[in-house]
Amino acid sequence: MGNSTTCSNHLGIPPAKGPNAVGCSDFMMDHTVKGTFFRLYYPCVASEDAEKPDWIPSKEYFYGLADFMNINRGLSELIFNYLFGSFKIPAAMNAPYKQNGKCPVVVFSHGLGAFRTLYSAICAELASQGFIVAAVEHRDESAAATFFYHGKTEEPEEKEEESLPPKPNPGAPENLLEEWMYYRSLKPGESEFPLRNKQVLQRADECIKALDILIKINSGKKMENVLGTEFDWMTLANSMDLCRIAVMGHSFGGATVIEALCNEVNFKCGIALDAWMFPLDEEIYTRVKQPIFFINSEKFQWAGNIMAMRKLVPPDSSSTQRKMVTIKGTVHQSFPDFTFLTGNWIGKILKLKGEINPQVAIDLCNKASLAFLQRHLGMDKDFNQWDHLIEGKDDNLIPGTNVTELP
Repeated sequence: MGNSTTCSNHLGIPPAKGPNAVGCSDFMMDHTVKGTFFRLYYPCVASEDAEKPDWIPSKEYFYGLADFMNINRGLSELIFNYLFGSFKIPAAMNAPYKQNGKCPVVVFSHGLGAFRTLYSAICAELASQGFIVAAVEHRDESAAATFFYHGKTEEPEEKEEESLPPKPNPGAPENLLEEWMYYRSLKPGESEFPLRNKQVLQRADECIKALDILIKINSGKKMENVLGTEFDWMTLANSMDLCRIAVMGHSFGGATVIEALCNEVNFKCGIALDAWMFPLDEEIYTRVKQPIFFINSEKFQWAGNIMAMRKLVPPDSSSTQRKMVTIKGTVHQSFPDFTFLTGNWIGKILKLKGEINPQVAIDLCNKASLAFLQRHLGMDKDFNQWDHLIEGKDDNLIPGTNVTELP
């Protein structure tokens, strides 16, 4: 978006702390709505003059956030661009991949009303620690906004909600029209569970499709990227450790983690950040076999949601496979990047900030996640130095939950 003036010059998404420089690139396979779209984060060759991408890639995402928040698009674009338009993601766009052994893989699923770029502090940190991370942008109408293409001679995709007509875009692939899909609100009188359950099934399928594409890229198969980015995807051949694959997500993405684990055995473990369990079918709880780590905020959870998690992590369990911790002083939005990009008073009013320093909270989340991933992916790293965080042993952590649980 490139707004050079912002009221928050002292704010920004924190740079990753691992030993590797971080690159990112966007990948879209199959230009239609049924195709796959993700941002890939990876260890890259360091460069001082590397271009960092805009945190919000285009104004349509501001429109989508406005729709999600049910506020005026025109006014919100001005406000959002003023608040967030100048921020960059702490990664080098299309930087060359750094060959350094085989990387474990994480597929990341965003929350309701989010999109692929909003969790860069987490995804970039994982990449700096040697992971390849695919942040999926979901097309189930739960994202604030996303886009796809159709041919100029093709009929537009039929969707439940009306959207803006396809439009020519100078940056679009030749002979294709860009079409945007925005967040779909519940209709008056509509029951929520059928919609959310249908969406979580699609989301899990999109995570699995993203993994399938990564597996093909790793095999050296030439994959056509509709977006035609400068990044050479062939350099990722034989770069991934396909015995060490995990799935991770926030909120609705946390439910997506559970659904994806159930449907794809190649996901060896899952990390659910402040998971919203409502969309899941009751029968799924007995079918998930892999290790799961729930990392919760202090202010979002409630007894019914925790009860659903307890079907996977019993309160009296001493198992190393299933764990739950709560980060003190956090809110639901302590996991996306928004928490770093607003001052205290705006952050508190909009519930984007909790009482804890956002950097402290995300460090706890990232370190605990890395320790869990090392434990259950069998990695030879030093992330086990943070094993105590998995047990909730830190002044800013609560083992289990702060929520009073129903008997």
